[in-house]
Amino acid sequence: MRIAVLSDTHGLLRPEVMEIVNTCDAVLHGGDINTQRIVDELSKDKPLYIVRGNNDKEWAEQIPVSLRFELDGITFYMVHNKKEIPRNLTGVDVVVFGHSHKYLEERRDGHLFLNPGSCGKRRFNQDITMAVLETGNGEIQVKRIDIPHTDTPVKVPVGTDTRKAVENISRGMKKGENIKDMAKKYGCSPEFTEQVCRIIATHPGVTAEGILNKMEVNRIQNPSCKNPSADIQ
Repeated sequence: MRIAVLSDTHGLLRPEVMEIVNTCDAVLHGGDINTQRIVDELSKDKPLYIVRGNNDKEWAEQIPVSLRFELDGITFYMVHNKKEIPRNLTGVDVVVFGHSHKYLEERRDGHLFLNPGSCGKRRFNQDITMAVLETGNGEIQVKRIDIPHTDTPVKVPVGTDTRKAVENISRGMKKGENIKDMAKKYGCSPEFTEQVCRIIATHPGVTAEGILNKMEVNRIQNPSCKNPSADIQ
């Protein structure tokens, strides 16, 4: 079997992603779908296994938060946020999750942990990825797929200016300022401002530190800094 694994489409189903999906026998989606249109498109001619993400609101109430199922003799457990993976994974071969937009593939304690990353709207300058699983005779082969794109790079302020910019945008959002005005006021690109606002809106209570970690700024500027947003601690 060939199984397409994707997550965090955030309302965007790229043609390049569908080209790969069309070569597969089943599709897994790790949540943050954002629209029913994507569900309909992915389930048009093949089985779709899908869970609800933190951005999937009222329209997605019928979509489960977690899912356990079997394909080709392999047992899968799927949930959007890795923090919600249960400790007891007895009988589970593959754990699929999303949320961080960062690809991760790790075999641990007899389980394959797989985050296909995000193949929807690009967050800052992160890779756009998905995965394809090939199964047979109880074996699993994983292929990371990097999706080609022409998305405009987001210019990120460097050094202490980055933290200051994030803090200013956070305060501006609380005051009801719009993205265009904040970008001009705080000397940031509209693209950077919009993506910071998106993280704040979809992660209530997130701190400036949390936003910096999602941007990977701390890791880049200080390699010794442990990134608390890493998928597997």
